Amino acid sequence: MPSSHSTHPWFVRKDLDGFFGLMIDNLIQLILIVSLCRELIHLPDAYIFGRILPGAAISILVGNFFYAWQARRLAMETGREDVTALPYGINTVSLFAYVFFIMLPIYQQTNDPVRAWQVGLVACLLSGFIEMAGAFIAEPVRRMTPRAALLAALAGIAVTFIAMDFTFRIFAQPVIALLPLALILLSYFSRQRFPLGLPGGLVAIAIGAGLAWGLGAMAETPLRTGLALFPPAFAGGPLWEALRQPEFLKYLSVIVPMGIFNVVGSLQNIESAEAAGDRYRTFPSLMANGVGSVVAALFGSAFPTTIYIGHPGWKRLGARSGYSALDGILITLLCLTGTMQAVLRLIPLEAGIGILLYIGIVIVAQSFQETPKEHAPAVALGLFPALAAWGLMMVEAGLRAAGSSLYQAGLAPFAQSLAIHGMISLERGFVFSSMILAAIGVFLVERQFLRAALWSLFAAALSASGIIHAYELTPAGVVSRFGLLAAPEFVVGYLLLCVLFLSAAWWKKAE
Repeated sequence: MPSSHSTHPWFVRKDLDGFFGLMIDNLIQLILIVSLCRELIHLPDAYIFGRILPGAAISILVGNFFYAWQARRLAMETGREDVTALPYGINTVSLFAYVFFIMLPIYQQTNDPVRAWQVGLVACLLSGFIEMAGAFIAEPVRRMTPRAALLAALAGIAVTFIAMDFTFRIFAQPVIALLPLALILLSYFSRQRFPLGLPGGLVAIAIGAGLAWGLGAMAETPLRTGLALFPPAFAGGPLWEALRQPEFLKYLSVIVPMGIFNVVGSLQNIESAEAAGDRYRTFPSLMANGVGSVVAALFGSAFPTTIYIGHPGWKRLGARSGYSALDGILITLLCLTGTMQAVLRLIPLEAGIGILLYIGIVIVAQSFQETPKEHAPAVALGLFPALAAWGLMMVEAGLRAAGSSLYQAGLAPFAQSLAIHGMISLERGFVFSSMILAAIGVFLVERQFLRAALWSLFAAALSASGIIHAYELTPAGVVSRFGLLAAPEFVVGYLLLCVLFLSAAWWKKAE
């Protein structure tokens, strides 16, 4: 029976833990935007702080308030008090893809950072439209896909791009970061209460900041910041100017796959939330996701927003709906008042990233705990594409640090010891490959050979179009190659799998 508003407060004490974690996650994305746009695109601060960050703030505010309202509505409909809102923020993968494969090439060709920003707005707008269109077909896709396939892809991202990255950061500053991490694990793993009922996340951040300042790690960082108002401004003019030029059409090979990637990733996160106990309707969740990206583009941000990975972690922390609303409010204030950098000058990231490491741990654990135990090998199989994507990122980062690139070095030096061709092929469209491999694994475990054959046929179709496995090595990096039979060797390979599984199905029926 539906319950009243009074029994479901907008804010509970445990929302503070979720708020600190989600806020730090969003702050990291904003810092990446500032640093990449400054250092690579050479975009003036007037555009970064006056257009991009206010546009991102409006998008984050609208999305966080929607998902907070959605959680309250679900709580009242079900009469439950433990409903947690879907986390939401800037899409990290799209951020890097748009900077390196759209904005940077345009800047290198034209030497015009504003032009690069304008085409980035178009990319963000089109990504939002793709996400909105995906809302109409996502639920049937979700019903046809095994839970292990959806969760395995998230687990791969969690163990690589979240857990490993933050683990490295923690162990790079052990004196500052290890104690806050231990406090977070003590609070979240052991359910240990702190004096005065203080949230574990708040205690960890306070002690981490105190260690950083006490040990002199922050001593050279200036505390002064210019407080100013940066109101959001409608970006219809720059958008229209970029749409009138055919230049953005050359980058549809990046925009379309990233839009589809965002739809699939959000779908996986909705499935993850259901596995944790909160069943949200797919259509409004994905539609709001797309609307958020459209709003971002219309107000000057070139970076799509998305439903974040990590709902089960926030739920285990005890966060409900208030943490989402609080995050939207604070991020908006930081972006619209120019105080975002002041926060980072006071609080080192190492003090709070243990919360995000915990989120990665929970996601990986969930992929095994919330699927039948006999499907565990299929989940493990689905981790490998994300591991390949992370490994390629490490290779490229190492080459850049040495003043080179994968294009300059070539593939030959890596071929014998690293099987670089296989790594890059598995990295292209790795979210789809992860789902496909895990789904095939599930149906092999269940001896449903016909369904395994159909997934193999689906993989052959994606390989033929270039959505997975097909790539080209360019001066700007590894990019997907699209077209008829873009990855012919993988088309043949998956068709052979299809034939094999059909033969197994026939043999099973004959038996």
